[in-house]
Amino acid sequence: MSWQIQIQLNEKLYLRDPSVSDLGRRIIQQGAVMIEKIGLEEFTFKKLASELNTNESSIYRYFENKHRLLLYLVNWYWRWMEYQIMVQTSSLDHVEQKIEITLRILLHQQNTDLFGGPTLDRNVLRSLIIKESAKSYLTNHVTEDNQQLLFKPYKDLCARMAGIFSQLNNEYRYCRSLASTVLEMTHQQHFFMHHLPSLTDFGKEKDETEIFHFLQSLILGTLYHNMADNGILRQQK
Repeated sequence: MSWQIQIQLNEKLYLRDPSVSDLGRRIIQQGAVMIEKIGLEEFTFKKLASELNTNESSIYRYFENKHRLLLYLVNWYWRWMEYQIMVQTSSLDHVEQKIEITLRILLHQQNTDLFGGPTLDRNVLRSLIIKESAKSYLTNHVTEDNQQLLFKPYKDLCARMAGIFSQLNNEYRYCRSLASTVLEMTHQQHFFMHHLPSLTDFGKEKDETEIFHFLQSLILGTLYHNMADNGILRQQK
């Protein structure tokens, strides 16, 4: 059974909603492919317009600049991730199982029948997120963008993960920090594994399953650390 969902994004991300026109949808689709392939630095609306056989000015009717297009793509992805985690963990009783499913979703090791939003190749979008998503907030205007709530989907995803972590140990003070760290590490360890292998323990085999086990042990080890009575806590899960 498939569910068709409509992901709502902050209207400040765009000048005209790209989801309501054929050109807008093609801007999203081809823009994602090009940013993933050549990187945000080399990507321009002029190059995108050439690929779409349209005028550069037509693209500027939808997005103020390429950074807003990147933000649109990553915001959609964060909302999609959060929705999957919410749906696939809500009926689970055991917190460790919720953590496992959450990690598998983030690492694209979990099957999903959830669809919605722009028609995008999930593998292309994930590769874009791994390589380019940090550029959405590592800017000199991050404070202004944050005031416009442009990072809310990212924050909501981290908050949902932190909420799951706190179910395992509600006395742990740093669940949000752990959540954002784990989220970034799912991207960094994958990137390092393929491009800077000496920064990981997975560079030789390049087995993403090992990233899952590493992050799982990091989360559980952190949350169980210094707990007074693990037996009682495990019984409560």
